[in-house]
Amino acid sequence: MKYIKDINIKDKKIVLRLDLNVPIKNGVILDDTKIVKSLETIKYLLDNNCHILMMSHLGKIKTEDDLKGNSLKNVCERLSELLNKKIVFIENPVDSKIPYILNENQLVLLENTRYMDYPDKKESNCDLELAKFWSSAGEVFINDAFGTSHRKHASNYGISKYLDSCYGLLFYKELEGLKPVIGDNVNHPFTVIMGGAKVDDKINLIKSLLKKCDYLLVGGGIANTFLKAKGYNIGTSLLNEEVLTNVKNMINNYADKIILPDDVTVLRNDKVITCNIQDVKDNDTIYDIGDKTIKKYQSLIDESTTIFINGTMGLYEDERFEIGTKKVLTALAESKATTIAGGGDAVSSINKFNLADGFDFLSTGGGATLEYITDEKINCFEDAL
Repeated sequence: MKYIKDINIKDKKIVLRLDLNVPIKNGVILDDTKIVKSLETIKYLLDNNCHILMMSHLGKIKTEDDLKGNSLKNVCERLSELLNKKIVFIENPVDSKIPYILNENQLVLLENTRYMDYPDKKESNCDLELAKFWSSAGEVFINDAFGTSHRKHASNYGISKYLDSCYGLLFYKELEGLKPVIGDNVNHPFTVIMGGAKVDDKINLIKSLLKKCDYLLVGGGIANTFLKAKGYNIGTSLLNEEVLTNVKNMINNYADKIILPDDVTVLRNDKVITCNIQDVKDNDTIYDIGDKTIKKYQSLIDESTTIFINGTMGLYEDERFEIGTKKVLTALAESKATTIAGGGDAVSSINKFNLADGFDFLSTGGGATLEYITDEKINCFEDAL
C-alpha cells in the first residue's frame, strides 16, 4: 500500500475515508479528538487543490431507530468550523449526485456510511457494488481511518479495489506511533493495562497480548469477569458470564502475569464505599478500583519500560468513581516508560484529566489498535503492511 506523499494527488478528485466516530450525547460532541486529528490530511489535500469526498462511520446501525442518533451532520458542522470552510453535506449515502458531486464542490461529507448497514449490512459486509458506486466520485482513494483498519468494509477495502489507493498522514502517524509495541521493537518489562466495560469482544486479543506482555493489569468492567472467574462475589456488577470458562483458563495459564484488583469502590445502598474484594456484598455494584489496587498498579508502572493502556479503571465520567482512572493515568504520564494509549475511552479520559502531554502516543484506534498490536497486520490492506 502506498503513502499519500508517494503519489501525485495534485488537482485530483479524492475519496477520503476518515474516522470521525466521535462520542455524541443529545446532539453535543463530547470529544472532537478524531475530528481534529483528521485536519492535517484534509489541509494537505486542499493545499494540492484537490476536491474531496469525505466519508466516515458513526456508531453501529442495527435498527431503524439507530439511524436517528448517528447522523454525521453535527460532525460536519464542527469540521466546517475547524477548517473555516463550507462543507456540502450529503444526507443520502447513495444519492444519485455522488458520482458528479466533486465537479463543482471542493469539500463534501457523506452521511454515515453505516446507514447502508440497515437493513442489509452492505457497508460492513463489503458490498462491492456499493464500493464501486462510492469510488465513482473520485480518481484516488485515501484511507486515513486507522480506527477501522481491522475491518474489510465497502468504504475502505471495497473502494480500494476500484481506485488508485494510499494511506494518509494520520494513518502514517498511527503506524509510526505504535512501533514501540510492535514485534521486536518492544522493550521489556512490557505492561498492558486493560480496562473498559466488556471482555467478550476482547477475549482473543487479551490471549494474544498475554503471550507478549510481562504484566496485564486489569480494571473496569473487564476486571469483574476476571474476579468472578476466581470465585469472588461481584454483587450486581457488570459481568460477561459467557466467557467465564475462557477467563478461568487464562488465569490458570498466566497466573504470574494477570494482576487483578485487591480492593474496589462500590455503590452500596446509595453510598460510595471502598472495600477489599473479599468483602463485596450481594447488592454492591463495582464502579472503580480501590486505593490498595491503585498503589499496586503504580508500583508495576514504575517497574515497566513499555506500557500500553486500553480502556479505563472505572466509571470515570462520574466524579465519585474517577479516582482509579485518574491516578493510574497520572502515574503513566509521570512514568519514564514509553507510554501509549489506544481506544476512545482511554484517550477521552486522558484528555479529561489534561494528561495528554505525558504520553508518548495517543492512538485514535480502539479495536484496530489492539488487533494491530497482536496480529501486526492491517486487514483492510490485506498483507500490504
